[in-house]
Amino acid sequence: MKLIIGLGNPGEKYTNHRSNIGFKIVDVIANNNAIDIRTKKKKSLIGRGDFEGEEIVLLKPQTFADLSGEAALYIASFLRIKPKDIIVIVDDITLELGRLVVEKGGENYKHPGIDNLAVALKSDKFIRVRVGIQGEDCTEYSRDEYVSREFEALENMQLITIINDTEAAIRAITHGDIDEVIDKYRM
Repeated sequence: MKLIIGLGNPGEKYTNHRSNIGFKIVDVIANNNAIDIRTKKKKSLIGRGDFEGEEIVLLKPQTFADLSGEAALYIASFLRIKPKDIIVIVDDITLELGRLVVEKGGENYKHPGIDNLAVALKSDKFIRVRVGIQGEDCTEYSRDEYVSREFEALENMQLITIINDTEAAIRAITHGDIDEVIDKYRM
């Protein structure tokens, strides 16, 4: 069983913010695999189902992206899922829009939500799927301002490809050799 966590912020006003790319991807995975993300448990929305023969749990923490650890710890503990079987989808302002990087553990990318997860889980050995959200105007804003901005109209058209590519990477992680996936989606 794999736990797939999409980082994002709850509420309609955040739906199209750059920081909500994790939620968007989890929603598409759920839709494409007939998984209903509706169950509310411990500050989370949860869906459970089949992902091409692999049982998965989809998690959208409702604690805001930077405080996702509590929700993840509760579900992982309840279902006895080890950190190595957790996949976290996170926005990455240091990568150009649509670029994907997959890594296992480590501290290559600092993100408050990733740091919070590592502290709560007492491990940084989970898999990270970093999704680039950096557009052309990135340098005009602070990190917090930029991740709170909505995607531009042209960028919205790219989101379909970005989401499909990310779903393919997650499929490869759940069904293949993680080291090969990391090599394919390396910095």
